[in-house]
Amino acid sequence: MTTTNQAALAARMQSEFAPRLMAQLPRLGWDADQLARHQTRRLRTLLAAAQQRSPFHARRLAHVDPARFELADLYCLPTMTKTDLMTSFDQLVTDPRINRRLVEEQLRASQCEPALLLGEYVCLASGGSSGQRGVFVQTISEYAEHAASILRYPVAGMLAAGRSPDGTVIALAAAAAPVHSTRFLAAALGGGPVKMVPVPVTIPLADAVDRLNELQPDVLVGYPSRVAQLAAEQRAGRLKITPHSVGTTSEMLTDASRRTITAAFGVPVLNSFASTEGLAGASDPGGTPISFATDLCLVELVDQAGRPVPAGTPSTRVLLTNLHNLTQPLIRYELADSFTAAPASQPGGYLRATVQGRDDGILRYGDVNIHAHAIRSVLVSAHAVTEYQVRQTGRGIDVAVIAGADLDRSALTTALATSLQRAGLTDPQVTVRLVASIELNPDTGKARRFVPVGGNGPIAAPG
Repeated sequence: MTTTNQAALAARMQSEFAPRLMAQLPRLGWDADQLARHQTRRLRTLLAAAQQRSPFHARRLAHVDPARFELADLYCLPTMTKTDLMTSFDQLVTDPRINRRLVEEQLRASQCEPALLLGEYVCLASGGSSGQRGVFVQTISEYAEHAASILRYPVAGMLAAGRSPDGTVIALAAAAAPVHSTRFLAAALGGGPVKMVPVPVTIPLADAVDRLNELQPDVLVGYPSRVAQLAAEQRAGRLKITPHSVGTTSEMLTDASRRTITAAFGVPVLNSFASTEGLAGASDPGGTPISFATDLCLVELVDQAGRPVPAGTPSTRVLLTNLHNLTQPLIRYELADSFTAAPASQPGGYLRATVQGRDDGILRYGDVNIHAHAIRSVLVSAHAVTEYQVRQTGRGIDVAVIAGADLDRSALTTALATSLQRAGLTDPQVTVRLVASIELNPDTGKARRFVPVGGNGPIAAPG
């Protein structure tokens, strides 16, 4: 992608993003009635579009009258899984020009620089907390709505503190390839009033420190495991930055990491949640519960049998209904994360919950620390891989994958080794094994995707 094309994408994204951000900020003060009316309107629009334009949903929603549908009726609709998403992809999307083959080709062509499919659609891939690969597509306008829901919380905080967001530089210590939402967002917002600059977790820590020292960001956001590493560098005097805000995202923020980060940078941590499926939210600085943007995504917390769980009870899974993506309608879509709703403490009606999500962390090889994303990003980008589990070995990794017949195991092994080398591990040893299944924890229904040396985890069944 040329510099001109990158600038054009950033300019287009800014033109879509800015008005949506300004429209969303006042919603943060809505009461429950205002929120419910908005949710009902958006839900009816979603159901009508899905019923009329998605063959997959037309069959499932044939009995629904979108014009009269109420929020209380949502439980009557069927749920959908990531397996449904991937196996029925061509029938699920609402633009007949789009199919999974075309999206996969776009993802393969976008490993280094972001681009739009058909000049209009953002294509992303995610492994999520389930470890099962998913592919997602939406218009750039729909993605801008999602981006605004992510950034509205820190922007609202700046405005409340009397600080203009214009000219703010946000360093994003997260994904490297723009097929991941965090990296695409950084690329798309790289030249606007709020400028996001990627400092990928897949580069060696020392290189990240050098970049940040040069950048001197106003805001530092990243995976908790990486931000905790940067906090240690700050306390050691090698990192020398003075951000007025520090945020974490995409992984579980432990109490220990929170304390480490707060002590090093002298500011309370804003913990956020953002899924490729479209749900976003953030805590207050230093707070624990996350307030979710349920004006853009309906969220149901349910147990193993699909029954609602009360506040204070951890859910087995989350059912997501995305109200802003009409291209790939996700209606009661199962997320593997576990949420625990907090007791309502304000009349706004927004869901406030703690999240027990992915905790991949760091694989340590002597003095070399490798972030799990250096591995996960390669596996998610391999379209033939549907599920995986990674076990650390003394000098590398052993990877069990469930994959299609078109998997090039040699190419995947090479790509994993190359990524580990770039992250700082000399002469890594990588083994890729095809397996029939990966055993799940019977209590949680999940598998541990990254198992460090000496760690316990379910064993993959050989193929």
